Amino acid sequence: MTNVVVLIKHVPDYAADWELSADDFTLDRAAVDGIIDEINERAVEAALQITEANGGEVTILCAGPAQATDAIRKALSMGADKAIHIQDDAVHGSDAIQTAYLLATALGTIEGVELVIAGNESSDGRAGAVPAMIAEYLDLPHLTHLRKLEVSGDTLTGERETDDGIFTVEAALPAIVSVNEKINEPRFPSFKGIMAAKKKTPEVLTVAELGIEDGVVGVANSASTVTAVTPKPPRAAGERITDEGDGGVKVVEYLAGQKII
Repeated sequence: MTNVVVLIKHVPDYAADWELSADDFTLDRAAVDGIIDEINERAVEAALQITEANGGEVTILCAGPAQATDAIRKALSMGADKAIHIQDDAVHGSDAIQTAYLLATALGTIEGVELVIAGNESSDGRAGAVPAMIAEYLDLPHLTHLRKLEVSGDTLTGERETDDGIFTVEAALPAIVSVNEKINEPRFPSFKGIMAAKKKTPEVLTVAELGIEDGVVGVANSASTVTAVTPKPPRAAGERITDEGDGGVKVVEYLAGQKII
């Protein structure tokens, strides 16, 4: 195993109140504290377990603003060897297709990549399609939504859990996979790992340095456009039904009026 790349994302803190920019309705990341997406910690853990068993190194790849350095540092403190940070204002507002193209292009510049691991979906976008899109751009086999992942030689084996049961899936390396929350429990960074991470300097790349032309990524070139946003209305008080012998009928009438039944 030469190089395992883990895709991570810097997302708003789950407990924070998110705000949207008034001009383009994208998430105002400067107005909210960010963290590494929890599913990405599990992806990093999966990569570390694979390299500990098979050798090789773990590279972190992240596209995001300057604040995303915090997420990268967390991954490095867990034990990742190095990191690449795509930091460019031109990336702002990119949709899933643009993001996949951007990451695929960056992956193409990394030597010796045999396995790419991502989370099944980010907690802020929840598109759940970026890993598969990257695989299409790079013409790689891809295994998605894995709850178990093993590497033996040049073969990758995983378990995917669906409503129809558990399926064993297999692919030859190099490949890309996405994992779900059942894959593992991520380790806590040790003091030694935290100190070691401070000595690791992420490589920072711009869109131009990746050879991507103007007009390809960014909100102005996105395939989808948000034209308006309406805040969710406050939760209304429930309706109380007094049972005077006809409570069941009243409940049925209410449900029918709400078109639930």
